Amino acid sequence: MAVFTLRLSCLPLKKLRLLIVLVCLPLAACTVLPQRPVSQVWLLPAHPGAPASGQTTNRSLRVMQPGTSQFINSSRIAVQPQGAEITVYSGARWSDSVPVLIRNRLTQELRTDGRFISVSSDEDNLQADFELGGDLSSFQGVYSGKKGEVLIQFDARLVQTSDRRVIASQRFVIHQPISGSSMSEVVEAFGLASDRLAADILRWLGNTSAMRSP
Repeated sequence: MAVFTLRLSCLPLKKLRLLIVLVCLPLAACTVLPQRPVSQVWLLPAHPGAPASGQTTNRSLRVMQPGTSQFINSSRIAVQPQGAEITVYSGARWSDSVPVLIRNRLTQELRTDGRFISVSSDEDNLQADFELGGDLSSFQGVYSGKKGEVLIQFDARLVQTSDRRVIASQRFVIHQPISGSSMSEVVEAFGLASDRLAADILRWLGNTSAMRSP
C-alpha cells in the first residue's frame, strides 16, 4: 500500500487527475443503471364476441368482483413453475388487480352481447334484478416441463337480488396453452383464456331459465 501511494505521489498532477477520472467512471456507470428490472405493466387482452342474434331479455344484471385468495388478489401475474409452488412472473404485472380484470372482462362481454336490458358492475352500484359473482380459485400460468398453460377456475353464482337467493351456480375450468416463452405470449394466453371464460359464462346465463323474460 505504501509503494502504491508513493507511485501516485510521483505522478504529475495532470496524469493523476486523469487516473482519478478513469477510476471513477465505472462507479458512476453502476449508479445510473437500474438496480432491479423495470416492471412491465400489461393490459388483459380481450377479443369480445359478436352481439346476440337471438332473443333478448328485459332482465338487468350486476357483475361483481370475484372472491379469491390473498395471493391472486393483486396485480401480480401468478405462475406455478413446478408442482404446488406458486410465485409470480418477474418484472411484470397487470394494469389492475385480478378480480377487477375478471369483473371488467365479464362486464364487457355481457354488454357487447346485448341480450340483457342493462349490465352494470359493483362499482356502479345500480339497481339490478340479478347479480353475477363467484369465487376465482385459479388465475395463473402452470408449467409441466417445458409446456405451459394458463389455468382459470371460477365458481360462478347467480343471485336474485330481491331475496339474495342463489338461483344457479356453475364451475368453469379453462386450460389455455401458452404458445411460447416470451411475456407477451404468456399475456396473450391469459387473454384467450379469459375470452373463453366470458363466452362460457354467457352461454350458461343464456340457458338459465330465470334470466329469461317472464
